[in-house]
Amino acid sequence: MPQISYVSADGDTTVVTAEVGDSVMSAALRHGVAGIIGECGGNNSCATCHVWVRDPFRGLVGQPGDLEADIIDLGVAEPRDCSRLGCQIILNDELDGLVVDVPPTQY
Repeated sequence: MPQISYVSADGDTTVVTAEVGDSVMSAALRHGVAGIIGECGGNNSCATCHVWVRDPFRGLVGQPGDLEADIIDLGVAEPRDCSRLGCQIILNDELDGLVVDVPPTQY
């Protein structure tokens, strides 16, 4: 079962255990992680689950698809090269230990 660390803007870290096949967003919602709202329910149509993926996991989660990239560009106050929507990162055993930052604009 993969563990994910969500780091807030002030440095507080929430570590959750998720199921393989969960998304970063759904795991955060189930555990009440602050700053992850998931307004669209994981349909890749809002940016309320935006996260910054830390190295060395950036290569493992891959780059956003075209639609996700458009949503990030239009809906995110601080897009970065490491920006992803949590609803589009599906967890597997390889992502155990994943660390993501929750942007301060989401609090």
